Amino acid sequence: MSDREQERRTLPPWVLRAMDSGYLVPTLFIASFLEAMVVPIPLELILIPLLLLQPKRRWLLASVALAGCLCGALVGYGVGGWLFESVGQRLLATLEAEQAFAEFKITLSEQGFMAILVVGITPVPFQVAMLAAGATQYPIALYILAATIARGIRYLGLALLVVLFGAQARLLFKRHSKPLGGGILLLAVLGYGVYWWLTA
Repeated sequence: MSDREQERRTLPPWVLRAMDSGYLVPTLFIASFLEAMVVPIPLELILIPLLLLQPKRRWLLASVALAGCLCGALVGYGVGGWLFESVGQRLLATLEAEQAFAEFKITLSEQGFMAILVVGITPVPFQVAMLAAGATQYPIALYILAATIARGIRYLGLALLVVLFGAQARLLFKRHSKPLGGGILLLAVLGYGVYWWLTA
């Protein structure tokens, strides 16, 4: 079995149909949007094989995943700001994240931008940050900037991982996703610290 066939076997049927029919880009966008909202789609484990199968569109696909996530982040912000009592609380109950939400609201009030950036990279559900930012009327421009940096590290970082390690990227991600995320987070924090120091 060729490497290409092995990668195809790791993808769910709906992704294969989208890829073979030429609708992969809009399908990936929708999948990323839904994953950002609440649907438990293992996007990284779908995206890595796609990046391997379509090297010429590697950065495009990563960017599409980022765009879908950011659109979901905007909708989540809106839900937190205007529909929290109805839709937002139901979403938190579905995620079993009520306690995480209460704790994050405090962290957001104290750390602002960095709080959103950290949640965007770490395994804490990003829906918590979306709803909290909307509910507290955190400045939307800063919210989107933090989400773009965090999710850009997530998806464009996967593309870079595939460029550097090829087919081993999936195995590396499965085994070391938390250390990788921690390392990326540390770099982001250091970068923010340097920026703050230079502009202070």
